[in-house]
Amino acid sequence: MPHPYRRKHLRRRALPEVGISESGNIRSLHLGTPTVQSAMNVDNPAELVLSYSRAMMAWLLFVEQLPRHITQIGLGGGSFARWLAAYLPDVRQSAVDINPQVIAVARSLFALPPENEYFEIIEADGAHYIKTVRGGTDVILTDGFDGEQIIDALVSDEYFADCRRALSEHGIFVSNWWQGDKRYPHFCARLRYAFDGRVLAVPAETHGNVAVLAFQTAPVLLLDTLKKRAEQLSAQYGLDFKRMLADLKATNGSKGRSLCFQSD
Repeated sequence: MPHPYRRKHLRRRALPEVGISESGNIRSLHLGTPTVQSAMNVDNPAELVLSYSRAMMAWLLFVEQLPRHITQIGLGGGSFARWLAAYLPDVRQSAVDINPQVIAVARSLFALPPENEYFEIIEADGAHYIKTVRGGTDVILTDGFDGEQIIDALVSDEYFADCRRALSEHGIFVSNWWQGDKRYPHFCARLRYAFDGRVLAVPAETHGNVAVLAFQTAPVLLLDTLKKRAEQLSAQYGLDFKRMLADLKATNGSKGRSLCFQSD
C-alpha cells in the first residue's frame, strides 16, 4: 500500500528549471546549470551511467538479506528506480521529489518503471516526508542537489536523526556527497553522531563524488566475508563490487581482518 503521506502547505524554495541534453546514446538531466544530475543510456536504461550512482550501490555488500522497501530522496532522472526494478524487482520503492517538473520529465523521457504496488512517486519535500516513515523502510538513498550544491536540509542534524528513525532494525542510509565541498568533514561528523559512529565512505571513480553509508546496527566488517560477497555481487549485478571494497578499505582503513568505520 502507498504510504499515507499527503503534502500539506509546504513552504517551497525556488525550484530550478529542468534541462535535457543528449550525447550519443546518453540522455542527461540538468537542474538550472550545465552540471549533469542524472544520465540514462537509452539503449540500456537500467545501466547506472554515472560513477557516483554505482558507488551508492555499495550498501549491498552489507546486507544479510535483501530489503523489502527502499526510499529514494530525490528522483532525478530515475537511475536508481530503473536499476532496482531491473535487478531487485521484488523490492518495493518509494521515490520522493519536491520538483513537479523533474517528476514529469522523468516520467516522459527517462523510462521509469510502471507505478504500481512496487514503485510509487511522491511529490514532496524529502526532508519533511522522511519524518513520517518511522521504521518503515530498509534503505534510504539520498541524492539531493539543486544544480550547484547539496540541499542544506538533507545534510542537517535533524535530517540524519529523522532518517535513523525511519530505518528498520538493520537499515542503511546512503547519500551522495561531493568531497570538494569544504563542509564535507562537518557533514561526516554530523552523520557519525547521528549513527553512533557507524559510517563508511565509498569514493566514486570520477568527479570527486563520494557515497556515504550509515548503519542502524553494525554490519559484518570481516574482510574475508566482504571479499566473497563482492565476488558474488559483481557476477550477479554487473557492478564492480570488488573495486568498491578496495576503495572502502583504502578510504576507511582496516584493523586486522576487519574493515574500519570512518574515523574523525
